[in-house]
Amino acid sequence: MKCAVIGLGSMGGGAAASALRAGLDVTGVDPSEAARGAFGNRAVARGADLEEGQAAVLVLTVNAAQARAALFGESGAAQRLAPGGVVVCSATMAPAEARLLAAEAAERGLLYLDAPVSGGAVAAREGRMTVMASGSDAAFAAARPLLDAVAGKVWSLGAEPGQGAAMKVVHQLLAGVHIAAAAEAMALALRAGLDPHTVYDVVNGAAGASWMFKNRMAHVLAGDDTPLSAGDIFVKDLGLVETMAREASLPVPLAAQALQLFVAQRAIGQGGRDDAFVLRVWQAIAGFALPGEEGGAAPRTDPQA
Repeated sequence: MKCAVIGLGSMGGGAAASALRAGLDVTGVDPSEAARGAFGNRAVARGADLEEGQAAVLVLTVNAAQARAALFGESGAAQRLAPGGVVVCSATMAPAEARLLAAEAAERGLLYLDAPVSGGAVAAREGRMTVMASGSDAAFAAARPLLDAVAGKVWSLGAEPGQGAAMKVVHQLLAGVHIAAAAEAMALALRAGLDPHTVYDVVNGAAGASWMFKNRMAHVLAGDDTPLSAGDIFVKDLGLVETMAREASLPVPLAAQALQLFVAQRAIGQGGRDDAFVLRVWQAIAGFALPGEEGGAAPRTDPQA
């Protein structure tokens, strides 16, 4: 299958590598020269630079606006797709935006799969992302070789685009709240003088454990705020949660509070760093040291972190 992956960041780069490893004829698309170089295979700066006759394109941009430009803009990839080719759009967006993109694809004679993903950079590199997809049977069938290459689990959520997007928004409510809760717990532990490495081990062996606590607090223990997923992403995604909830006349107070914490992370100049370091909001208030900082615990380098 001749296909393209648009967006070669932590998720897109891993997905492109997984598709290549599965034997697909993959071209990466990213405006960043560094991202293209890291892919190490064929890569172009714009969708319009792709070879003609692409059977599928996987879109892993930050938001709907980027996805629209990358697909349907003047330099977009849609013009390089073969007739009846499939767009697999995995950007996180509002359901209404997914429906608009699907309609635009249909006008161009293309299939569209509304297919947000989860799992993080490691799952992307290993070809085991979770895909929350909705679309026609024809879109699922056309996308199957690409989905098999990048996903460990594909959920079929119905025939109508927008259902995949809605599921991802629900998922991001939980993800954002869990990260904020994990950071708050670690902040309390540090303020109480507990050893953060011991806290990490105790929590992960007890009922208070969560996937986000284990994954994100490992970044804190390592003293590594490299943005595998930046705090600013949750300013956007929890904003989508609030919008969807407002349209449904449903209060989401926990999501709203978590959103304000990620806004605070941005306000102190840390929004571009890893989302686990929303912990620095509490640090700014209480003044404790994090692992790897002067006065803090030594960074953790063993595999369980």
